[in-house]
Amino acid sequence: MDRIGLGLCWAAGIALCLIAAAIVGFMLFKGLQFLRPDLLVTSPVASQDQSKSGGFLDPMVGTLILTTIGTAVAVPLGVATAIWLSEYARPFWLARAVESGVDIIAGTPSIVLAIFGLIIFQQSFFGFLSFTAEGGAVFGRSFLTAGLMMSLIALPLIVAATREALQSIPGHVREASYALGKSKSATIRRVLIPAARPAIGTGAALGMGRIAGDTAIVVILLGATALQAEGSTPLFGTLRGTGSTLTSYVYNNSPAGEGNAPEKAYAAAFVLLLIVIFLNFSIDTIAGRRKMEAAWKG
Repeated sequence: MDRIGLGLCWAAGIALCLIAAAIVGFMLFKGLQFLRPDLLVTSPVASQDQSKSGGFLDPMVGTLILTTIGTAVAVPLGVATAIWLSEYARPFWLARAVESGVDIIAGTPSIVLAIFGLIIFQQSFFGFLSFTAEGGAVFGRSFLTAGLMMSLIALPLIVAATREALQSIPGHVREASYALGKSKSATIRRVLIPAARPAIGTGAALGMGRIAGDTAIVVILLGATALQAEGSTPLFGTLRGTGSTLTSYVYNNSPAGEGNAPEKAYAAAFVLLLIVIFLNFSIDTIAGRRKMEAAWKG
């Protein structure tokens, strides 16, 4: 029975690796088959038929902008939440409520978060986050509003990874810091957070993958427009405007969409896969390097 169980574990692990390799191999074959350099440097054509001309420069930039905003909001909020739950958790009822809230967010479909965000950000006091329509009505759709809601789908991953890392740190490490006269806040800042950095990086990488791969929030809160809408202010005007990402571009041009350009959909999906792999590889490399430096110093 032990050998059968071990064999099943090996089979499950190998099957997972084969599935991942098949996905990467298929996208590599299709992507390299249709990917052209001009697709990376030209913007889409403002037309339903995307097969004639134009690339996916705007959706690629939109993916990077949205991922940056969502990660920049989710990482500090997720790390702070995990530290409070692991090291303080007082009062108890509030800690339980926060844990339940994180679990609810983790299980909520992104389409529900998108509709909730649209209702919230269409209020007049959030008008500075997006364009306003004629008559003063708040549009509610922009990179800022979409990025804020995207941070929610990355938040549970960061909280879970950080809490697991903090709980795995032996108790005598904290006691040694207290014995040296360090306060609780100083121990968290100088001892616990540096030790948990690899796990924080892993959670951030997983969160970035979720943000870059989501479509529902992009369609509802970003508009999924072919071209990015810009305001009078170069940077803030872009963040307050609408746009698209590679996920919405792939869907629109896939055989199920209306763009009538499946070749461009394959090429854009391949670029999206490369971006996600690069982000994960970069975070893992940085986290692993810091872990080795911490072990060497220790």
